[in-house]
Amino acid sequence: MRGPLFYSKILLFGEYGIIKDSKGLSIPYNFYNGALKIDEHHTIATTKSNKSLQRFAVYLEQLQKDQPSLVTFEIETLKEDVAKGLYFDSSIPQGYGVGSSGALVAAIYDKYASDKITVLENLTREKLLELKSIFAAMESFFHGKSSGLDPLNSYLSLPILINSTTDIESANIPSQTVDGKGAVFLLDSGITGETAPMVNIFMENMKQEGFRKMLKTQFVKHTDDCVHDFLKGDVKSLFGNVKQLSKVVLDNFKPMIPKEFLKLWKKGIDTNAYYLKLCGSGGGGYILGFTEDIDKARTELSDHKLEVVYNF
Repeated sequence: MRGPLFYSKILLFGEYGIIKDSKGLSIPYNFYNGALKIDEHHTIATTKSNKSLQRFAVYLEQLQKDQPSLVTFEIETLKEDVAKGLYFDSSIPQGYGVGSSGALVAAIYDKYASDKITVLENLTREKLLELKSIFAAMESFFHGKSSGLDPLNSYLSLPILINSTTDIESANIPSQTVDGKGAVFLLDSGITGETAPMVNIFMENMKQEGFRKMLKTQFVKHTDDCVHDFLKGDVKSLFGNVKQLSKVVLDNFKPMIPKEFLKLWKKGIDTNAYYLKLCGSGGGGYILGFTEDIDKARTELSDHKLEVVYNF
């Protein structure tokens, strides 16, 4: 048995902000993917994933008891498959902010949900929101609290524009310029990030009036402007807003930036060679970079591994 492939995702804009109704833009990233498989030999390599799915099945059984109108699963089939050696065969790095648990949630929903909403039907806003809330409830097993966006992106394999927590739609993003010098890239921090502790720090900070004000007047504003510019293809304005966003994050989200990247972060802002921003919750994993000249950025960041995800 091998299930269909589900891809990783990149939240280009909106990390943390979408909790407070900023806009967000999430795109599929086909470089990494995962699929459900059965390992009848129960080898050591698949044991960890299989054990995790065992616990996940118990969680989903409870979820459908608690919220039967939200989602139901073919639980017995899932349990039988787990007993046979079901695991998630994935190249998506965990704790890197590219949606490893999201792809798994999408794969489980696709195979085991009863009366599932399919990608082929007319995806109205209501259906997108319904899927998002199902996925949020499912993915909470991994993160404690989930927006449901990562699995949604992975399940649909479409760019998703978040206008607010109750208003999402599939989006058309400008096609890439193959030989463009401008680029969005991933920078490997070499450290695994944990989502829950970072979200907890954010929630603690939200108790301070000054932080809430900064979030609303600066962070959310620049995030919204970035989404607007990116969708319009206004590259010049986009880089101005990404620079502002990078500054705000450096000043107010220091715990989410791995310490050894603080200098690099500031260097990008000072030299305009590149601008860094969080990819997911931060704390490790990937860092997102934006540059108007990828060769210049590669030179400045020569000690690090860069993966280009989009060309301007």
